[in-house]
Amino acid sequence: MVLVLQLLPLLLSKAHGDPGASLVGSPGDRVNLSCIGVSHPIRWTWAPSFPACKGLTKGRRPILWASSSGIPTVPPFQRFTGRLRSLDPGIRRLELLLSAGDSGTFFCKGRYENESRTVLHVLGDKAQCRDPGSKHGSKYPQVLIPLLGAGLVLGLGALGAVWWLRRRSPPHPLLPLPTFAPFVNAESQRHIEEEEEPKIPGNLDQEPVTTAVD
Repeated sequence: MVLVLQLLPLLLSKAHGDPGASLVGSPGDRVNLSCIGVSHPIRWTWAPSFPACKGLTKGRRPILWASSSGIPTVPPFQRFTGRLRSLDPGIRRLELLLSAGDSGTFFCKGRYENESRTVLHVLGDKAQCRDPGSKHGSKYPQVLIPLLGAGLVLGLGALGAVWWLRRRSPPHPLLPLPTFAPFVNAESQRHIEEEEEPKIPGNLDQEPVTTAVD
C-alpha cells in the first residue's frame, strides 16, 4: 500500500503531464528551468514555438543529458551551446541565457518516463518571422527588383543605340542582277540563219538580155 502511494504521483504525472511553469524574459536575461515532480531526471528536450523563424522543424530536440560522471552531456551544434548550464549534477535545475528565438517548451524527462515542462516566451519572438528593420518582409525582393529594373533599362538602351546607328548609316547600294544569254541550239541557230539569208534568182553578174524588135 505504501509503495502504491509513492508511485501514484508518478503515474498521474505520466498520464496527464505536469502543467509546469511559464517563464517570460527578454534577450540577455537569465532564467532558471526546474524539473518539478520528476525523480531521477535523465534528459532535457526543447520544442520551439516558432521553428520556421530559425529554419527548424517541429518537434522536440535533445539539449542536455545526465551523465554518470556528474558532467552533463550537451549535444554538439545545438543552439544553446555556451548559454545553457546545469546548476546541479542531477540536471534538476538549469540556467539559460536567453536569446531571440528561444521561445518554446522545455521538457524534463525522468527515468520512469515521467516528465515536467516549462513554457518559455522570449519577448520579441513572433509567429510572423520578419526582419525588425523591415516592414515589408524579406530584404531580397527589395534588392532584386532594382537590379532587374537596371538590367531592363540597360537592355533597352543598347537596343536603341543599335537602331540609331543603323538609321544614320547610308544604305548599301544594290548589286546589279546577273544577266544570262538565252541558250540556243546550234542546229536551230543554223536553220534560223538560212531562213534569214535572202534568195536572189540567177547570177548577179549576168547582163540583162534585150530583144530587138524589127
